[in-house]
Amino acid sequence: MLSSRKQRVLRALIEEYVACACPVGSRTIAENHRLGVSSATIRNELSALEDEGYITQPHTSAGRIPTDAGYREFVDGILADATSAGRLPRPSAIEALKKSADALDDLIGRMNAELARLTECLSVIIAPVSASARIRQISLVSLSDASALAVMVTEDGQVANESVMFSSPVPAEDLEELSRLLNRALGGKEAEEAAALSQTADPALRTDAARAVIRALIAAAAALTRTRATRSGMSTLMRKPEFHESESLLPVMEILEDDTVLFKAIGADGQDADGIKISIGHENAASQLFGVSVVAGTYGRGPAQGMIAVIGPTRMDYSKTIGAVAAARGILNGE
Repeated sequence: MLSSRKQRVLRALIEEYVACACPVGSRTIAENHRLGVSSATIRNELSALEDEGYITQPHTSAGRIPTDAGYREFVDGILADATSAGRLPRPSAIEALKKSADALDDLIGRMNAELARLTECLSVIIAPVSASARIRQISLVSLSDASALAVMVTEDGQVANESVMFSSPVPAEDLEELSRLLNRALGGKEAEEAAALSQTADPALRTDAARAVIRALIAAAAALTRTRATRSGMSTLMRKPEFHESESLLPVMEILEDDTVLFKAIGADGQDADGIKISIGHENAASQLFGVSVVAGTYGRGPAQGMIAVIGPTRMDYSKTIGAVAAARGILNGE
């Protein structure tokens, strides 16, 4: 357990390092933080913190930088302060998003962009995997005489689409009528029930065009059962000093290539009372993430769960990031 003074010195060093990405010396801390102690005392405390593994000196005569253990102590302090206050701080820009989108996929897209902007890190949102999806609306958008886009919106706000190719031209008015028939037949039902429509008594749903659209709807529904991640902020992450060398970012990019692997790597174990999990450097289960920190939270209920994650350097602004992820999680949970 660190003394109160050591905690203040460590917090000051981390705040300086987060701001400048340069090793921090005792003089900088003394000049920029009113700790009520001399530079000599700060030097002594820094030396003790280094001996205890909370900070390290990258080069002789240079200042010091935090270790994973130092960041963990710092983050635990943020969480303790939030517990005392009753709630993590939540950015108003995130809170405002719940009024600006009516479909889950639209909300996820806006949320991703806002999280990346606020945190200046990489934002990843993994959509819930649906075991089954009840249809709210079906739209058929004509692309040409022989092709269309079938768009399916589920009752929980997810959107899936699939292209349709017709064996012969389908007039726009026929496509509109087919859309009305499909909405009447499938509204409120699970997408898998579309397969039975080819056996229906209605001859309009047994045409080649109708069967092509039904196959597309089944394929679109199947896409909702696969792990799907959207990402925003990769270019911002690449501009961080820690990732100026491409080799340092390659492991992260590798794990981002597979949505299912990414979901398992981030994981849901170890969440705190606010449903947030913070993994710092080597605390991450996947070795590809040892060079970064991940602030993540799940949303959704039961077997259909999604995940929000912000991935950035261990030098990220934890207070801002934790609050942003907590706010995003609350909105996607409908709170």
